[in-house]
Amino acid sequence: MKSISLFACGGIGDLGLRHAGFDVIVANELIAERAEVFKYNFPDSHMIVGDIWEKQDEILSETKRRLGTEELDLVFATPPCQGMSKNGRGKLLNLARAGLRPEIDPRNLLVLPTIEIFKKTKAHTLVMENVPEMENTFIPDPENENELVNIIDYIIRALGPEFAHSVNVVEFADYGVPQSRQRLISIFTKNTNLKAYVNLHGTLLPPTTHNKLGINKAKWVSVRDVIYNTPPLDAYSAVRAEHAEIPYHRVPLLDDEKYLWVSNTAKEKSAFDNQCINPTCLYDGNPSHKASKNQEGINRSSTETPLYCLKCASLLPRPWVKKEGTYRLMKGFTSAYKRMSWNSPASTLTRNLSYACSDNKLHPEQNRVLSLHEAMKLHTVASYPFEWRRADGKKVSDKVIRELIGESIPPKGLEQIFVFLASISENPRKIKADNGMPKQDLTSDYQRELFA
Repeated sequence: MKSISLFACGGIGDLGLRHAGFDVIVANELIAERAEVFKYNFPDSHMIVGDIWEKQDEILSETKRRLGTEELDLVFATPPCQGMSKNGRGKLLNLARAGLRPEIDPRNLLVLPTIEIFKKTKAHTLVMENVPEMENTFIPDPENENELVNIIDYIIRALGPEFAHSVNVVEFADYGVPQSRQRLISIFTKNTNLKAYVNLHGTLLPPTTHNKLGINKAKWVSVRDVIYNTPPLDAYSAVRAEHAEIPYHRVPLLDDEKYLWVSNTAKEKSAFDNQCINPTCLYDGNPSHKASKNQEGINRSSTETPLYCLKCASLLPRPWVKKEGTYRLMKGFTSAYKRMSWNSPASTLTRNLSYACSDNKLHPEQNRVLSLHEAMKLHTVASYPFEWRRADGKKVSDKVIRELIGESIPPKGLEQIFVFLASISENPRKIKADNGMPKQDLTSDYQRELFA
């Protein structure tokens, strides 16, 4: 089946598309260094580098040229989420209140050229991925700039009654990904079989294969299942912070203060919860760090968390800021400087995955963050033939690797979605295949092979 990829980044999400049997004939990415990684790993695809607003005609003409007499099946689009995510939206609102930029983030408007390209390609299915907050994001109505319209409502209206839609928040841990990552998967289709399926079942997502407790399905894949036997590292010294034989199994060093905080952090705890390390005291009853919502409903970290031991008055090994000889507790939430759990999927891997201060990014036991090698495994990209190389021969920096992982979706989860869509669109017998049967059996042959 033929597809194109918009906002393709480095092609990690497109691994799921390709391994589900789709030929990615054309792709578009704004940032050149990311596009170079895509071009190396997808040499048969035509990458168009640049702003999608300016490249629409080129995307359409190249798609038409590559298709020849064939038809396009699917458009896959992953527009930037910073203007829609909780963190991104909060920053934008603060800036807007200060008069620094408009409340409507221009990145949220990228859905407009996406829909225009999709309609003009005449593909039968559009798959969009974004943060769950996309469902509640509004943009200026293209038909009335004085009004705002919900993004999903706009897409439904713009495509018209010929299209059916399936808009669902997906927890990718439910598909065997060893990472808790929630995303909104929006599918719009005029394919007869897919429309019949969504009308019957209410969704175009495949049945889930895993759940938290393992009841009637497999249990979530945990951090322990994936990286427990990885050779240890330590962020105190350069000699111990990198493995000589495993590519990308390296971590950034921690300065003395951060190492003190991290090395005293207990399993599944935050450094903000650390207790007294004065050998003559060792009091462990100091209140832990908490967060609560204020009157405006905004989550705020406690300002009463002690930095000094309540029993001996010694400085606690909690994240601090020192100014003119005076210490104060660093501002941060309960998830900052926190260890992941061995027995759960990893927390969402963001572009800040190598920063100890980021949410739930500390190794479950060792005094460090995750290595890039471990992140590649937890993101499932290591399960696919993919090389961290650029088509122009230049080196791929660790920063770019973090960005490509943090801004993509685990391909193992996406592959199942695309396989499911392909199987339904080409086989009308599967529309009612799960009638009277457990839904998880619908694609069981494929899923057993995938998880073998």
